Amino acid sequence: MLIIHERPESARMFARTPPERTPHHPPRLPRPDRLPRLAEPVLHLPGPQAVEAFWADARRRGTPVVSADPQGSADHVAMTFLWRGGPATRAVQVLPNKLGDPRRPEGNLMERAPGTDVWHWTLRLRRDWRGTYDFHVDEGEGPEQGGPEYWRWLRTRRRADPYNSRTLPRRWGGDPVSYAELPGAPDSSDWDPRPGVARGTVTEHRVASAHLGTERRVWLYEPGAVREPAKLPVLVLLDGEHWQPRLGVAHLLDNLIADGRVPPLAAVLPDSVDPGTRWTELTCRPEFVAFLVDELLPWAAGRLPVTDDPARTVVAGQSLGGLTAAYAALSAPHRFGNALVQSGSFWWPVGPEAEWLTGCVAGKPRRPVRFRLSFGEQEWVALPAARRLRDTLAAAGYENAAYREFNGGHDYLCWRTELADGLVELLSGG
Repeated sequence: MLIIHERPESARMFARTPPERTPHHPPRLPRPDRLPRLAEPVLHLPGPQAVEAFWADARRRGTPVVSADPQGSADHVAMTFLWRGGPATRAVQVLPNKLGDPRRPEGNLMERAPGTDVWHWTLRLRRDWRGTYDFHVDEGEGPEQGGPEYWRWLRTRRRADPYNSRTLPRRWGGDPVSYAELPGAPDSSDWDPRPGVARGTVTEHRVASAHLGTERRVWLYEPGAVREPAKLPVLVLLDGEHWQPRLGVAHLLDNLIADGRVPPLAAVLPDSVDPGTRWTELTCRPEFVAFLVDELLPWAAGRLPVTDDPARTVVAGQSLGGLTAAYAALSAPHRFGNALVQSGSFWWPVGPEAEWLTGCVAGKPRRPVRFRLSFGEQEWVALPAARRLRDTLAAAGYENAAYREFNGGHDYLCWRTELADGLVELLSGG
């Protein structure tokens, strides 16, 4: 039998055993406010004789189309999503990340301009919004419209935006997902490869784990052009199979290091394998933290000169990974002095032990951990629990815990820039 040895301070904080066999879904809550949808189109829509010119202009400009706010606010814009239908098109649903209500899916149905193939849907948004989105197109072969079976079927008819060249790799593979960034959205150019920047190297490995009872694929980032031999700060970034092979986080690290915004650092990115494994391991499991502390970091130290200073070690994650990053830091503050948490699932688990981790923090002595937490303003399911954790950390004496909310959803598009900002804050003192 594998015995996981916990430090006394960890045992005191986590006197309760983490719940097991919990539901693999977040709370199912209705959207608390109305979608910011405009009742009337702002964009001039064509008549039947002007359709070809309209679509030629849309292809030239790209979609969605951004227009001035009809209410005259300089802080807001109107954004119109467009889809070109065909003779068989019965309905088109557009789903921007967290700008919808699963309980009212009809609210995201587009309207058709009379006598044309132009389907449109317009939102009024603050000009710093960004997000991914999909179209779901009913070409007539599905079930009768309107019932639960229909909406489930329509979600399988996913399409990218053919008039938008901006895409991101989709989580767990499949076709890329379209995205839009409004004029005031945070700059994401740090993710673009730059000429003349020293390139780090990324290698893929398999690390055996007694704690997990298997081996795990891991990506290891080594910075380029390190002038002086020194112990490198360490980033442990969960969901590594998406952050590096698909999103290319090495480009971000190269650029931040080249700009002097973070010191040269090493990054260790373990694979989450698949959704089922992720739900099992990234829900406050002591054995997963033991894998990180007892096996993964020592393995990395055998290949690169990495620090063992917790103040220069960051564990980072998103969603369930964010929950796990916070849990890992609180469980092993002797190893993780910084937790970079993005859209953490602090509602976990669904059921009578909801918000388990927050309950463990409440009333317990402060751990030597610095938190940097961020959440999307559109994450109506996650935000109540996130704000309660924020307040609980403050009451427990975590004065340097940083918390912010950005204009977006549960979205890698947003997490990319939040990751960059968080690393700068935690590793440079910025």
